[in-house]
Amino acid sequence: MREDQSVIPPRPPLPAQSADDAARAAATAAAQAAAAQTARAAANAATTTAAAQPEAWASRMVREPRAWLVVYVVTLALIAFWPVPVDSGAGPFLRTVTRLFPMLTYDRIEFGANVVLFVPWGLLLTFLLPTQRWLVLPIAFLTTFAIECGQGLALAARTPSVHDLVANTAGACLGMLIAVFAEILARSRTTLP
Repeated sequence: MREDQSVIPPRPPLPAQSADDAARAAATAAAQAAAAQTARAAANAATTTAAAQPEAWASRMVREPRAWLVVYVVTLALIAFWPVPVDSGAGPFLRTVTRLFPMLTYDRIEFGANVVLFVPWGLLLTFLLPTQRWLVLPIAFLTTFAIECGQGLALAARTPSVHDLVANTAGACLGMLIAVFAEILARSRTTLP
């Protein structure tokens, strides 16, 4: 035995107990053991939950369309209601692109950007409304209409356009088609042997 280790002396004998005292002591010992086991289980669960929480959050974020919808709506609101056009700083880049590719006029680039902007809207609404998909395009149209009205009424530097209504609704339609195609592809992969 090393010098730094202490020896625990043996426990002295306990005084004689009555049957009631012995039953109470056994119940107390059992309760203390159960409480200790519960505390250990809670500590293990807390450690496991804390370690898995970032993974669970990330997994839920990827698989949960509602979470993506919140992110998308905030981003869309920032883009749609920014006081100045979001492409105002991209003038030199857009001029270079139109000079290199004459078919890509500013109007075509803007139309394409509006289509791409609403693809996630159609995709997410399709996943969130599986039994009411017929609502996706009307919701997209009304969303675009509200954005254009808001820009026309509240933002002097922004110009509402019927072309934006068409492009955004087309983007939502494209997103809806992508969602349906992805579901068909997923179903075909699960049914194969």
